[in-house]
Amino acid sequence: MSDDISLGSLLLALAILLFCSAFFSGTETALMSLNRYRLRHLAKSGHRGAKLAEQLLKRPDRLIGVILFGNNLINAAVASLITLAALKIGGTTAVAVGTVVTTALLLIFGEVTPKTLGALHPEKLAFPGAWVYHFVLRYLAPISWSVRLMTLISNALLRIFGVRPEGGASHNLTMEELRTILAESGALLPRKRYEIMMRVMELGEITVDDIMIPQNDVTGIDLDDDWNHILDVIRSSGYTRLPVYREAIDNIIGVLHVKRVVQMPADAPLTSQQLETLLDEPYFVPEGTPLNKQLVQFQRSRQRTGFVVDEYGDIQGIVTLEDLLEEIVGEFTSEPEADDLRPRRDESTGSYVVDAGANIRVLNRMMNWKLPTDGPKTLNGLILEKLETIPRAGTGVMLNEYAIEIIETSGNLVQSVRIREPSAPAAESSQGTS
Repeated sequence: MSDDISLGSLLLALAILLFCSAFFSGTETALMSLNRYRLRHLAKSGHRGAKLAEQLLKRPDRLIGVILFGNNLINAAVASLITLAALKIGGTTAVAVGTVVTTALLLIFGEVTPKTLGALHPEKLAFPGAWVYHFVLRYLAPISWSVRLMTLISNALLRIFGVRPEGGASHNLTMEELRTILAESGALLPRKRYEIMMRVMELGEITVDDIMIPQNDVTGIDLDDDWNHILDVIRSSGYTRLPVYREAIDNIIGVLHVKRVVQMPADAPLTSQQLETLLDEPYFVPEGTPLNKQLVQFQRSRQRTGFVVDEYGDIQGIVTLEDLLEEIVGEFTSEPEADDLRPRRDESTGSYVVDAGANIRVLNRMMNWKLPTDGPKTLNGLILEKLETIPRAGTGVMLNEYAIEIIETSGNLVQSVRIREPSAPAAESSQGTS
């Protein structure tokens, strides 16, 4: 019977079978290598091949079953054809050589090459393959039922070991995984959009304590002050909203929207009693509240200003909606103190003179620095924590490779410092270092 088949026919059949083996191997790797999130996007966009691939991947047991059924059938046929060809060429002595040839051909043309191609270009192989597998499972009943029978037996064995095949693998992303994906895609996104997305994901790690205006720096109205002084504060503060209190900010009464004072008739003298009628109720925020939660609270309560309080109800500072939004989109407001806190370049030394009361996160964002943010919120607090004493002028300290020299102190506070970036040339030595 084998003598009736020409060697050319055997080689042609062998080439066709190797192509089929390559198809099964390549599409298997391609389907399993597909980016599931891109696949979901393409399927929702109406891509027919993506829809079929997504359906197939929902039941990987059946997909793998039909692929292995076809691949093993093809590989067995390849071995048989090479045996026939070996008998025709060299008789029984060539069969051993044929075994080696079969292994080499299947590895090169049926496994390594197509699987590498499938891993490198999964969509080009997976979507056409999805059409074929969908057709086989839906319309070729004998193959479909054979595959179903095999998967039933296989699934039963898996259940013995506590595995539920129909559950599938979870493809939900954690925040760290999402951050990694975004970092790897950064080159494909506009820089500003990339920075905004990264900042949004970091909101849960930042609290209101990190961005609030400390109590000592709050500008407000003390109703016990002279009325002319109150008017001066309203006119010169530069803020649209001012806290109103008696004696100390912990005795907060409300928040004044300066616009309401401006809208008062010019010929009607404003008194402190009338001022109190213009106030909004104070809105309090517990310290340690993450920014992502506080953003939602601002939206729900329709508030723009919150007073950060500790466990005893004492006011620690003020957080505003503008401050929170700046953590997402970057600096966009021009607060009165912004120019005072902005580092000033000292051209003679290449260093920066900085107000030690500046918020560290603001400095890092403004100057693209990497000062530590896991401790005190201000530069003054960070220096005092590091030195564990009130330093004298001229004292130096290293923080994350940033050389910091104390310029001026006042009482128990550091007023101003000089900061040299790690890449800047070394300045002249200070009186002391730590």
